[in-house]
Amino acid sequence: MDGRFRLSESHAILRYLAWAFPGIADHWYPADLYKRAKVESVLDWHRTTFPRGSASYVFYSVFAPAVGLPLNTKEAASTEKNLIASLATIDDKPSIADLSLACEIITLEVVDEKDHERILGPFKRVLKWLDDTKNAMAHLILKYIQPSPK
Repeated sequence: MDGRFRLSESHAILRYLAWAFPGIADHWYPADLYKRAKVESVLDWHRTTFPRGSASYVFYSVFAPAVGLPLNTKEAASTEKNLIASLATIDDKPSIADLSLACEIITLEVVDEKDHERILGPFKRVLKWLDDTKNAMAHLILKYIQPSPK
């Protein structure tokens, strides 16, 4: 909400922020149509493919047992395969798609440390990308979001 309207859906919000604030570096949401189409492709891929791996794995391995549902190791193993296949496709270009994907991958921080390492450990490039994306987000937060007065 910016005072004029409410906007839902994380990808729509990211696009709006990239358009609405002059001075945001072009790599976050490129003006070049070809580059932007690639960002859009990753955003769509993220919505249709990646959550089936990450969210499902977190549900079956962490949340289901926490709420009294039986641990479904078969389903967790199946979703882990989807997640690992998805992690192998991540690129290293910082964009709003990276912000969205980073938020999804960060959800894996709630799983057991051993499982976290087993899933993400083989993907050193993804781990570096995640650190770089976190650092880029921190820079933007410090630059554009002012702490509220106490």
